[in-house]
Formats: sequence, C-alpha cells, structure tokens
Amino acid sequence: MTRASIIVPAFNVASTLKQTMQALLAQTYGSYEIIIVDDGSCDETPQIATQFSTDSRVSVLRQANRGVAAARNVGISVAQGEFIGFCNAGDLWLPNKLARHVSHLRAHPKVGVSFSGSTLIDGAGTVKGRVPMPCVTDISPACIFKRNPIDNGSAMVIRRAALTDIAYRPRREIQRDWYFDETFRHCADIECWTRMALTTDWAFEGIRDALTQTRVTDGGLCVKADRQLDAWERMVAKLTPLDPAFFRMNAPAARAYQLRDMSRRAIRDLNGARAVNLTYGSMAQSRAPLIEDPGQSLRTICAAAALFCAGPKTSRRVMQIKAALFGSKAVL
Repeated sequence: MTRASIIVPAFNVASTLKQTMQALLAQTYGSYEIIIVDDGSCDETPQIATQFSTDSRVSVLRQANRGVAAARNVGISVAQGEFIGFCNAGDLWLPNKLARHVSHLRAHPKVGVSFSGSTLIDGAGTVKGRVPMPCVTDISPACIFKRNPIDNGSAMVIRRAALTDIAYRPRREIQRDWYFDETFRHCADIECWTRMALTTDWAFEGIRDALTQTRVTDGGLCVKADRQLDAWERMVAKLTPLDPAFFRMNAPAARAYQLRDMSRRAIRDLNGARAVNLTYGSMAQSRAPLIEDPGQSLRTICAAAALFCAGPKTSRRVMQIKAALFGSKAVL
C-alpha cells in the first residue's frame, strides 16, 4: 500500500492538539505517518506531542518559531509519503478523509491537489456551519486566485510530485527546499496554490463531502484580516512577474473578493461601520463577486447594512435568538 504522510504544524495548541491527534490516528487508510512539527511552542504542546510519539506512526520535530509555512516545509523535508496532507493542530479530520483523498488522487493522475469540503467548529467542537465550495472541478488559475476553493490549510492532500515541481531554494537557505514561502505569515497557502496553478500542469480538484472540520475562534477578526490583506497585496506583487497579463486581468476581482471576506469578518465582529466601508470598497474594485456569487454577495451587503443601522447590541441579541431557535446551519 502506498504510504501517505500527514504534517501537523503546532504552535501553542495544548488545548486542542490531543483531539486533533486522536482524529488523525483514527484514519482508516492503512499506511501513513504523522509528523508533528512543534513551531517553538511555549505552553504544554511539546509534552503533549511527545505523549503521542510512542505510537510508531508518529514522529515529533521541533524548531524555533518561524510560522506555519516553515513548519510545513520542515515536515515535507522528512516525509516519506507519496501523498502529503496537512492538518492544523486544532482542526479535525473525519476517519475516512485520508483514504478518500488517496483514492481520488490514484483515480485521477493529473490531479496534484485533492481537497475536501469543510465545516466550521467552535472552540468546543460544535459545528457552526458549512464552508462554501465555489468550484470543485475544472478549476482555473483565476478561480484559485480569486476565490481559493481549498479555503483552509487542513482541507487538502497533495501529490508529492506536485510539490516537487514547485520546490525552490532561496539564496540564504542551505539545508532544504521551500514549497511554501516562509516569508509569509499570512497568505502562504494561496501564494503556493496560485504559483502551482500558474507554473505547472497539475490540476486542482475537490471532494464535495465535508471531510474536514476547521476550528474558528471569535474576536480579533478584523485585525487579522488587515494583516492578511497586507500579505495578500505582497503576494500579488511577488507573483505578478510570472504572468503580468493574468494579474492585470484578475487582480481587481480578486481584491474585491478579499474585501468582501473582510466585510464578513467585520460582521462577525459586529463592527457595522467597518463592514459597510469594506463592502463599498469591494464594489468599487469590481462587481465580479456580485455577478459570479450573487447570493453570498447580497447576504453580505444586507447584513452589513442591517448591522450598521441596528448597532452591535441589537444585532448580537438577534443572533442569539436566531441561534437558539434555528441553530447555526450556514456560514454567513
């Protein structure tokens, strides 16, 4: 049986690492290893990781804090699998996830990146909604750049050959290749996917079933979104020389999607003024989100306007009543 590898970047995740590892060790696929890369944690993460290293499938690496991209690169450098998956410590894989992806990749030799649908869970593990999947097959570089259908860092399993095709070694790096750009603390995923889509022939393809549960926490979303937008703009500047015409054509629409996403985060933070400003900024950049994804765009516009008019206290109460009556069945 072909061996697979699962890389788990871990930084100060003592409260969630055990649950993540239990889910990964319950995978039904028969031949796999798990590589935990402790990214300079200063809580009990190293001790918890060590407890799992008694299982022959688990190994633990440690490095000074350098971010998720560096942790993934270190994991890839020692991984033995032909197929390589990533699971953020705190996220969960359903038991059949790895088997489904390996089967998918074997059946479609031109697919380099297989990804699944995801649900959002809160700190207690309660499912809060389903993450939209804008495209699953026939995925173009423009769709990847504008809408990132993979969505989160725990959703994909990648063919090693696809990673090999995008490997590079920065001038200052003397030990190993890079696959994810370690200079990015945000947007390393979309930078990698866009670079792969523009420079290789590997296809991206999704499995609609929600095989991944990705954990979200409330608070601080707007600050994180600002940092992510700054990193996104730096990513565009870095990759534009690869295909200037591509970025000239698609960057305005992609930026509009980014601003729409920031507006949705502002709504979840109950910041009505910010949500309205970001929605206006998105529309000013491009009407593509409204044309290509009218449902999500209209919900965002209406929610931003309603929050701005009602204020955060009233909006919070309405959301509490809605959750009590109907539960959280969809993502805004």
